[in-house]
Amino acid sequence: MESHLFTPLRVGNITLSHRVIMAPLTRFRANDRGEHEQIAEKYYEQRATPGGLIIGEATYTSEEAGGQPNAPGLWSAQQIRSWKRITDKVHAKGGFIFAQLREDGRAANPDHIRSLGHHYVAPSAVPLPGGEVPQPLTKDAIKRFVRMFADAGRDAVHGAGFDGVEIHNANGYLPDQFLDKRANLRNDEYGGNLENRCRFTLEALAALVEVVGQERAGIRFSPYNGFQDMTKPDDEVNETFSYLVREIRDRYPNLAYIHIVEPRITGDSDKDGLVKQSSKYLRDIWNEKGERPYIAAGGFTKGDAEESVRKLGGGVAFGRYFVSNPDLVHRLKHGLPLNKYDRSTFYGPPGPTSTKGYTDYPFASLWN
Repeated sequence: MESHLFTPLRVGNITLSHRVIMAPLTRFRANDRGEHEQIAEKYYEQRATPGGLIIGEATYTSEEAGGQPNAPGLWSAQQIRSWKRITDKVHAKGGFIFAQLREDGRAANPDHIRSLGHHYVAPSAVPLPGGEVPQPLTKDAIKRFVRMFADAGRDAVHGAGFDGVEIHNANGYLPDQFLDKRANLRNDEYGGNLENRCRFTLEALAALVEVVGQERAGIRFSPYNGFQDMTKPDDEVNETFSYLVREIRDRYPNLAYIHIVEPRITGDSDKDGLVKQSSKYLRDIWNEKGERPYIAAGGFTKGDAEESVRKLGGGVAFGRYFVSNPDLVHRLKHGLPLNKYDRSTFYGPPGPTSTKGYTDYPFASLWN
């Protein structure tokens, strides 16, 4: 019987030939100017498959919105050209690739962002545990950060050749900070009640959709992810993300997808012990008016990915196993063993010459 993972899935205006999706994976292999070099071209080309979807690593919308060295950007002509070389290689293999856009807020490295001549900012003056107190964003600055998603999204699609764009609204980065009652203490239209705390997210998505269209836009959430001090009570998670998913569903009937990280993951690691939460209610809300593209991510094996697609539909994003298995799609399809990943090389050594744990994982012996 054919695996449900290897059946077509419509995502926006493209049709995938299988549902094994490469998750966005921060690797810090760009150069000091946020440009990708040949090593990244090889990395993405290795993992591209006919009809498969890659979601590119988190990419800064601007220098001001950044905060970590050796992460890629999408604001300069050189950065756009470096990404275009990557998307060309993915397309040459018959694959598809979405960009993921990132703004850091208090998750930035304060010293690094100041070294570039910018302020260390967040929705409110609430630091990460043990960290420096950020400067609250002004309303004018908020509007500028919203606009950056649109500008970078336009450059991603119309300059760099991406098939679409995903907003990184997960893992404690700036949009996620606005959603959180403990990180967002504002008393204006961007803080306080539920609708106000969700305003930044919805404005950023609206700005992106305006320039690339619904079919080329997606968004990622990590409702139960405690990474970067984002742990919330379950009732708050339910209220916040039920509202957001419902609003996005109703406003954008043709959105490419929503992308949800499962509760069993925090940051890049599995949670310890039994996880009682479930995000199925968000899928139910999303599909209430008819099945829509939904990507689930977070600690999937072939077995539970197959079960998820068989029972619930949608696609499954793999992260860590795409790091160590450039031919993951082939291995899953043919039941081949997987390479183990080396966590120590996930984030470096940083820079565009670091091949270890990046482009040197072996392909299966039966790979053709």
